[in-house]
This record gives sequence, structure tokens and C-alpha cells, in this order.
Amino acid sequence: MTGREDPKSNDLFFTCSLIDYIARKTKNKRSVVVNALGRASVAKIYDLADVYHSDSIDRVCDDFIASAQITEGDFDNVAAARYAVPSHWDIGKVYKRLILGIAREQQIDVVEALFAAYNSFVSEKIDDYNSSFYYDAPQNILNAYLYGYIE
Repeated sequence: MTGREDPKSNDLFFTCSLIDYIARKTKNKRSVVVNALGRASVAKIYDLADVYHSDSIDRVCDDFIASAQITEGDFDNVAAARYAVPSHWDIGKVYKRLILGIAREQQIDVVEALFAAYNSFVSEKIDDYNSSFYYDAPQNILNAYLYGYIE
């Protein structure tokens, strides 16, 4: 291991950040983006994140929007935010921690855990920047997912 964390954890961080970037650019919910990309493309992003990370995120984003034929939606949680908006990197970190927790707790592959996270009610809560949920403790976010409710 080089650096402060496992390289695959960093690859997941980039993957989640790119998903958020694509969602913001296309004004779609994060679940719409991951489902449009599909498992093969998400796995490719995760596998080649170190390569994509060295390129312009705008170009990588545009390439995946085009290849997945993601159209403009009407979900704009950035414009709807009344307070400071977290960056796509900030939200990528929230999802990375959640996905790693799901994979560990449910003993499933990271890509499967990613789809589970983004297609859960927790994703809707994370993406509400007018609430405090996205900056809650990582264990609390994971517990909300695992137990199916927010305390």
C-alpha cells in the first residue's frame, strides 16, 4: 500500500466523484446515472480510475455521457441548495465510505455495493444538500442503509 489508503479505495473515491460530476452536469439523480452507465461501464471506471484521474474530468465525464447516452434531466440539487454546496469530491467521499461499508457488511463485490448504495433511499438523503445527512458520521449513514431508516 502506498499513500494513506488502499489504491482501490482511492479508485472508488474517483468513481463516485465522477458519478456525482456526471449527475450534476446532466441534472440527473445519481441512481439514473449509475443505471444508465451500467455495471460494465462502472466496473471499467473503477478498474481504470488511476488512468481516468490523470485526464480532465470534463473530458472523461463527456465521454461517458456520450457512450451511455445520458440525456438532460430535471434534478438539480445544486441549484436547489439553500446553503453551501459540497463539491463532487466531497460527495464522492461520502459514497465511497458507504459503499465500502456495504461491501464489507454484506460481503459483496464493490461494484454490486455501489449499485445498491445509489439505488437506495439513502442516496436520496445524501443528495439533499438542504439537510445535514450527507455530512453525518459515516457509520450513521451506513446504519441508515443497513437498517432501512434514519434515526
